[in-house]
Amino acid sequence: MVYRSLTAVAMLFLACSCGDQSSGKWNSLFNGKDLSGWDTYLGPAYDTILEKRNSEAIGLNNDPAGVFTVVSLDGGNAIRISGENFGGISTVDEFENFHLQLQFRWGMLKWFPRKTGKRDSGIMYYATGPHGADGGNWMRSQEFQVQEGDCGDCWACAGAVYDAMVRKDQDKYIYDEGGDKYTFSNNSPDGRRCIKSADGEKPPGEWNTIDLWCFGGTSIHMVNGVVNMVINNSRQVDNGIESSLRKGKIQIQSEGAEVFYRNIRITPITKLPDLKK
Repeated sequence: MVYRSLTAVAMLFLACSCGDQSSGKWNSLFNGKDLSGWDTYLGPAYDTILEKRNSEAIGLNNDPAGVFTVVSLDGGNAIRISGENFGGISTVDEFENFHLQLQFRWGMLKWFPRKTGKRDSGIMYYATGPHGADGGNWMRSQEFQVQEGDCGDCWACAGAVYDAMVRKDQDKYIYDEGGDKYTFSNNSPDGRRCIKSADGEKPPGEWNTIDLWCFGGTSIHMVNGVVNMVINNSRQVDNGIESSLRKGKIQIQSEGAEVFYRNIRITPITKLPDLKK
């Protein structure tokens, strides 16, 4: 599939959401009251004295510190992720061929071992397999990066694989539709991160809108109307054998920073928005 300049078509996305041939009916993934329809998972806690992680994970639907809660914020309710422990909150249901839309904004708190680093979270999609497969904290998935200055990047997690067109700048791989095709995974010599082509993130304290389209193994990342990248041929590898990775849960990361999510909704699609017009 051939795509035109991503920055040139950003307004097309906003003006014609019908281009993805969605049903027109959004399904809310957050009921605004509680965490019904979601599971929580927390990896090993970080010991600030020993400056290392404990050996045992806190586990599934066990959240003694209240990392995942529902709070009232800016005139409505949102899911608060404190970031105190690494882990994630994942949908019970799995999804394939969809348009996901949500809003996020950063909080003030940061925690060790990321207390002095960038605020970090992420949207894991096609999340499948055991919890904690990636770094002891997250599921196998493709990640729509949510991190200060890096929103819209893509990471392949725990056996996930994808292709993207990029230009190489020293040791960085930046999305460029006119570039060369590279393959990204945790076992790839080129790494597992593809950097966004354009930045659309707002300053901390403001709400950001994420749009993610996934269809037939191709995904489009967008932040605040700015298209960040297109990735292709989503797949996974086990014991050297590749298979498709086109269906899974949505998992939102807790990764050392307080962050809020709201208006989380999804709709099935029968094709990607047309970027060739």
